[in-house]
Amino acid sequence: MENLSISLSSEKLGNLFGLPFTNTLFTAWVVISLLLIVGFVVRKKISLVPGKLQSAIEMFVEYLFGFIEETLGSRELARRYFPLIATIFIFILTANLFDFLPIFGAIGVYKGEKFVPLFRPVNADLNFTLALAIISFLVIEISGIVVLGFLKYGSKFVNFREGAMGFVVGILEIVSNLARLVSFSFRLFGAIFAGEVLLMVIGAFVPIFLPVPMMAFEVFIGIIQAAIFAVLTLAFIKISLMEPHGAH
Repeated sequence: MENLSISLSSEKLGNLFGLPFTNTLFTAWVVISLLLIVGFVVRKKISLVPGKLQSAIEMFVEYLFGFIEETLGSRELARRYFPLIATIFIFILTANLFDFLPIFGAIGVYKGEKFVPLFRPVNADLNFTLALAIISFLVIEISGIVVLGFLKYGSKFVNFREGAMGFVVGILEIVSNLARLVSFSFRLFGAIFAGEVLLMVIGAFVPIFLPVPMMAFEVFIGIIQAAIFAVLTLAFIKISLMEPHGAH
């Protein structure tokens, strides 16, 4: 039990251009590089007569695009937001599945007598999930402003035409929108970090049989969390594009 070490924050590996470079950031860039390589390889192998892999990818893309189009109610809007939603889902999913490789905790560097792991689960770092949440938040709000216009979109939050009740509802809308930053970031962080801690504790107490089914369960959780983040971003974009209450 002496080797059981749970760290809430990422650990610094060094400096890059004067900025701290952590093991979470290193892992994120490894995941990004992996996705870029896979995308390049798949792109080079595209043919008019698809094989099994290409057929599976095309089915996934068509299903996801159709889901986005049905949610937004417009093919044009689906084309606009498909790259964002697909990227969010694929990146979070890949990062979550990448966490189960045996390189985590096994490869690292020594800083004095302290061993610092080179890899750390990306979404078990609140800084990273908060960064993803900020990206989604900005896209949601900017989309509403671009489509509806600044004044019309702002009338969802500042409304004097419907009296005191309309003003209070607008304030609640502001609080609700800002709360998305917390819900987005903490939901993903909490699920992945809790899973990491659970697997470490189970591995320490029951190292033979129990970790395998628990890992399978955590894989399921990783898939679900990726889907939730992407679907919520899509749903909030849809809400931001809707006309304000009472508009004609």
